[in-house]
Amino acid sequence: MSKIIGIDLGTTNSCIAVMEGGSPEVIASSEGNRTIPSVVAFSKEERLTGETAKRQAATNAENTIFSAKRFIGRTFAEVSSEKKDLPYKISKGPKGEVNFDVMGKKYSAPEISAMILQKIKSTAEEYLSDKVTEAVITVPAYFNDSQ
Repeated sequence: MSKIIGIDLGTTNSCIAVMEGGSPEVIASSEGNRTIPSVVAFSKEERLTGETAKRQAATNAENTIFSAKRFIGRTFAEVSSEKKDLPYKISKGPKGEVNFDVMGKKYSAPEISAMILQKIKSTAEEYLSDKVTEAVITVPAYFNDSQ
């Protein structure tokens, strides 16, 4: 039976933990850090997530998405004033949601967050040498029902 991991999907950084011997153990990233940057970057060749995405953000700012979690469950109208402060492009989706416009494709905030969760899952599976099939993900107390 695989272990259940705990995930703190953060706006800036995320963290993974697992219970080992009755105590929580934070799982380090492949770079050896206790947190994984909640960043996804796109290039013509690949998609980067975590530390590698964060490292190249200065040279690929318009294709590097950070803070995607803060857009989950919010409409474009709610955040359109923030548009000018972002290096990447956002637009209004078909249901009024926020979309990230990257290299001719549109991604929603949940899609970007799912990419970060995929990175977290693969990091945990590498650490545990086992497939992860269950997780507990924290939700901020101030999130509303749509978020």
